[in-house]
Amino acid sequence: MSLDDTRFDVNLSILFTELPLLERPAAAAAAGFTAVELWWPWIDAPVPAKSELDALRDALTDAGTQLVGLNFYAGQLPGPDRGALSIPGEESDRFRANIDVAADFAASVGCKALNALYGNRVEGVSEEEQDRLALENLVFAARAADRIGAVLLIEALNQPESPLYPLVSAPAAVDVVDKVNALSGLGNAKFLLDLYHLSMNGEDLTEVIDRYADKTGHVQIADNPGRGAPGTGTLPLTELIGRLRKAGYDGWVGLEYKPGPDGSPASFRWLADN
Repeated sequence: MSLDDTRFDVNLSILFTELPLLERPAAAAAAGFTAVELWWPWIDAPVPAKSELDALRDALTDAGTQLVGLNFYAGQLPGPDRGALSIPGEESDRFRANIDVAADFAASVGCKALNALYGNRVEGVSEEEQDRLALENLVFAARAADRIGAVLLIEALNQPESPLYPLVSAPAAVDVVDKVNALSGLGNAKFLLDLYHLSMNGEDLTEVIDRYADKTGHVQIADNPGRGAPGTGTLPLTELIGRLRKAGYDGWVGLEYKPGPDGSPASFRWLADN
């Protein structure tokens, strides 16, 4: 199957990280991509200086790259954290401070998808309390996304690598999507379907696609094992992308995998073979 009509974007928080942040959009463009996505780039600053936001906006614009996905503040990522919005106290406050900053930045570059990572379970706080806080913060985020005409993405991670993260299956994440839509009344919460994470959880990927394609707002891929480029593991990613297209998903497919030993540009060779 040809992938010529599939829209791929590059996650600049995992690829091209050998370069400074502001040089990565141009590197992605040189590799042939017109679209990119990012985790929140300032892991210690939910509200960075305007000059830093402006510099990233200019780097994206000057490179001719469209930002198609952006995480809200999620703590130390990469690192031990898996989001902030369900963690009472300082982390929830930092997430709330970031909501409008992230949304306004997304609006400034035409980004229409904002990803809100749920956050790990923490000692001393009941799951019920964390879940109540999470829904409250997700509704705030959904409203901010709606204000700029964007969708709010909710992602399932994988249990082996994120044992404290509660959303480690497609049904668990989609359940939160449905709850947020019911509470907000906006209907703009969507599932972020990451084939790598779901495969690590042992889920039936074809069943997940068939069941949830209509609730999916963004797709990310990496091969398994290893989280490398397609072809480095055993997942039939070309076939799975084709199944997504047949199921009606026509959005972006984010390349969120680790580059191989030859560097980021070499990790896109598989595209020429499909």
